[in-house]
Amino acid sequence: MKRHDQSQKTEMKAAARTLSEALLSLQSPTEVREFLEDLCTPAEIEAMVDRWRVAQLLDQGYTYRDIREMTEVSVTTVGRVARSMELGAGGYRTVLDRLGRRAS
Repeated sequence: MKRHDQSQKTEMKAAARTLSEALLSLQSPTEVREFLEDLCTPAEIEAMVDRWRVAQLLDQGYTYRDIREMTEVSVTTVGRVARSMELGAGGYRTVLDRLGRRAS
């Protein structure tokens, strides 16, 4: 990760906010996919998809080893996602809960 001085950190926070607003402005899964395809490399999208699959499987109670076998994602990545789900900002939980309510 890049190192930033204080003014760069302020600019990065503002840029992150506008990126969040850009994502929020999208109105369909197709629009989100198209935006991500323009914004990210294929490898970055694959990594995000992998992490999201891991989060869903962890939420369903699968073990790290099961998830590794099902997804071919490294156990290290599974652990990182699990740690984010437990100690992170709460984003995974928010989306998992919302999608779970929608499926009910």
